Amino acid sequence: MDWNQQLPTLCRSRIETRFVPKEGAPLPAGACKFGGRPDVPAGFVWPVFETKTYDDEAVKPRPLAFLAQFDCAQLAPLDREGLLPKTGLLSFFYELGSQRWGYDPKDAGCARVYWFDGEPLAPAEFPENLAEESRLPELAAQLSAGIDAPDFQDACLALDYPFSANDYRAFDQARRELDLPYPDNLSKLLGWPDIIQNNMTLECELVSRGYYLGGSWEEIPLVERDALRGPSVQNWRLLFQLDTVAQGDFELMFGDCGRIYFYIRQEDLEARRFDRVWLVLQCS
Repeated sequence: MDWNQQLPTLCRSRIETRFVPKEGAPLPAGACKFGGRPDVPAGFVWPVFETKTYDDEAVKPRPLAFLAQFDCAQLAPLDREGLLPKTGLLSFFYELGSQRWGYDPKDAGCARVYWFDGEPLAPAEFPENLAEESRLPELAAQLSAGIDAPDFQDACLALDYPFSANDYRAFDQARRELDLPYPDNLSKLLGWPDIIQNNMTLECELVSRGYYLGGSWEEIPLVERDALRGPSVQNWRLLFQLDTVAQGDFELMFGDCGRIYFYIRQEDLEARRFDRVWLVLQCS
């Protein structure tokens, strides 16, 4: 495989999101930001997920933490492929007390994405039973455009090419020669995911079909796995990757130096069905 030739054909645009302290006045309603109170329309019902947590074994409905929101009008000039809405607000939520991994169909609802468009927005009040550690500090978002190359597993699946240790070395060298480095910490919208463990698109496809992936995959027919492996890379797109966020005394980390990834099928992204996202957590 000539990776120097193939990698440029697989590159996707990304929107880098850096979260920094606010300067001066409070952020206006609808601003791109991390944490604080989400801007929502009248009648918004704060999402909950029924689960136990690492600190509480009781299974009960728990409010999701508000992670971040993005003004689509600000994203549009950076969205070189035109994948996202050009108006409205995208808001991301996740249940932090349990930090579900996304390998169980029962994890549905542990993360939610909302698209508010054409409605007046105002800051929501936190639910009374939202844990203090899930009330994240408000940080401003700095946005910039970038280019992403896939990691080795995603690249092989996209090209229907078998994995090979020898090819990985050539792939890695090509990424560096093409100035496509591996980031240490990067939150972003769109592009390719920065994989910590293994390819996630097949996981999204299988778990959405009702398969539990927390143990061995022996109960999943090999023929079905093989048939879905390649198409899953084309059908599932990264919507948002959130890495460790640290400012001053505050740090939000997922697992052990991990990340969370919001995936969405291409057809659902085009139809603006953001309620159909699937979340995956990976860590070292």
